[in-house]
Amino acid sequence: MIVFLVAVIGYLVGSIKIRGVELGTAGVLLVALVFGHFGFEVPNLVRELGLICFVTSVGFIAGPKFFRNFKINARSYILLGAIIIIIGALTTIGIIEIAGVPSDVSVGMMAGALTSTPGLAAAIDATGSANASVGYGIAYPFGVVGVVLFVQLVPKFLKTDMAAERARFEAAQNVGDEEFHKTKKEELFYADSMGFFPFALAIVLGIILAKIVIPLPGGAEFSLGTSGGPLIAGLILGHFGKIGRLSMKVEKHVLECLREFGLALFLIGAGVEAGAGFVEILREEGLVLFIYGALITLIPMFVGYFFAAKVLKLSLFNSLGSICGGMTSTPALGTLIRVTETDDVASAYAATYPVALVFVVLGCQFIGIFL
Repeated sequence: MIVFLVAVIGYLVGSIKIRGVELGTAGVLLVALVFGHFGFEVPNLVRELGLICFVTSVGFIAGPKFFRNFKINARSYILLGAIIIIIGALTTIGIIEIAGVPSDVSVGMMAGALTSTPGLAAAIDATGSANASVGYGIAYPFGVVGVVLFVQLVPKFLKTDMAAERARFEAAQNVGDEEFHKTKKEELFYADSMGFFPFALAIVLGIILAKIVIPLPGGAEFSLGTSGGPLIAGLILGHFGKIGRLSMKVEKHVLECLREFGLALFLIGAGVEAGAGFVEILREEGLVLFIYGALITLIPMFVGYFFAAKVLKLSLFNSLGSICGGMTSTPALGTLIRVTETDDVASAYAATYPVALVFVVLGCQFIGIFL
């Protein structure tokens, strides 16, 4: 019951608009933090299941256009994903060297500011200290809310005509669609009418991918995890749409429902867990650490957006989608899809996210070992 009570209150909070800006699904996170603070608990399965459902849905939605989009903008996505994390790492190093914050706490803040659970695992492994979790807990809430607000405020600040921008963006995304769909028509076998079979298959394949561990320089290890594995599997199945004569199509309304449901579950699980010690951590460590965590979120985000828009010349929607991926921000993508009213922004997220994931793990390992 707690899960759905948090969802009910969270969506009500998220629907409150202040000058046209709302938290949306991130309101669920804030309510979950409060519930966590007062001792309520939610099984870890809720968070994991939510994350898997969300990223698998995103993969299927982005899949049909992802590879064509990536082929056109591959260099930009790789550069942007790397630059955002590198700036985040440099900001963290500055906080360690200038402010004197212990490296184990700081590297945890970096993982939290970039909402990266794999980064936290790397931080704990590199530092051998539980204090990394403390830093993560301090920075995580603003890491979520900051990016959610950013993707809403930028179009308003730029006074963007969203309808015109969406039309241009979708026109660019649809280049090549006609050729892509000129395939030999054949009768496919559908295991079920809604597409739950291919969705479940993507999750199974994604979890298998998530278990693969790749050694990295310096003794570090990398894996896609439950956030990356199902995303990649969904992208591949969504792109090809079939295996032999077996259909891999999932109805769009099913994907949209599972995406929103998954995001809500993920935020409830993550929020309740983070809320359990959030206030106590702030009391013990001081508000200044929260501010440092916010800086690790804000500086890479602003630098990344400037680089995407001014240097790489990406469109507004592509830039914001890439920022969501570069900041490894699952909740912000959900908000961006709602704000832009197009699922196609998921392609930019999906292209940038894996690059950022690799760099955040490497960055946390580097800072944890050498500083």
